[in-house]
Amino acid sequence: MIRLALCDDEEDQRSALMELLDAYATARPQVRLCPFVFSSGQELLLSEHPADFDLYLLDVIMPELSGIEVGARLRERGSRGEIVYLTFSSEYAVASYETRAFYYLLKPVEPDHLYSVLDQAIAEIKRQKSDCILVKTRDCIRRIPFDAILWAELNNRTVLYHLLDEEEVSSVTVRRPFQEEIQPLLACPRFVLCGVSFVVNLQYVNAAEKNFLRLDSGIRLSIPRGAAVRIRQQWMDYWLNR
Repeated sequence: MIRLALCDDEEDQRSALMELLDAYATARPQVRLCPFVFSSGQELLLSEHPADFDLYLLDVIMPELSGIEVGARLRERGSRGEIVYLTFSSEYAVASYETRAFYYLLKPVEPDHLYSVLDQAIAEIKRQKSDCILVKTRDCIRRIPFDAILWAELNNRTVLYHLLDEEEVSSVTVRRPFQEEIQPLLACPRFVLCGVSFVVNLQYVNAAEKNFLRLDSGIRLSIPRGAAVRIRQQWMDYWLNR
């Protein structure tokens, strides 16, 4: 099931979008779409578990809180959902990248264009949910989804995984090189190797500074000076090529 949040302050726009979503669900019976409708960013943020939606359709220009501001607050709360912005103007397209937007659609929304974007977003959601790494700990073998990992590092001959919910998972002592141990992560374009014993999930990086990567939560992770240009380029390539 795909939990979708539709947020637009204009009633006629909400009604038109819901008609399109109903038509999409009819044309894609294999997709179980569960939409929730909100008339303002505040209403969405005050709802129960607002960061737990899989997909957000956010109007950009709304009173009090814009769609960009709503997206930023959702990311701060740990939302991993894909964001599609809807607006009559293209002037906010660059700002939308700060919230890791999946797409930016101009109104009036063309049905075929919307359906194509929804197809791509849902495929990405399903892929992210299925990608995982198995980690052997002292107590058990943990299955950790890629999209739950912020970064991982070598720590006293163990691999320490820092997760989105602030949990830390430590592997048993590793007896092979760090890069071999985390090979499933390195095979995914979401992860970038920083030095020889540190890997970061680009999905949660919202700025690549001179010697740091800044995460949505505000955490700044230092990167090797000699690798800074390469890492910044990989970050830009990841978001531009998505």
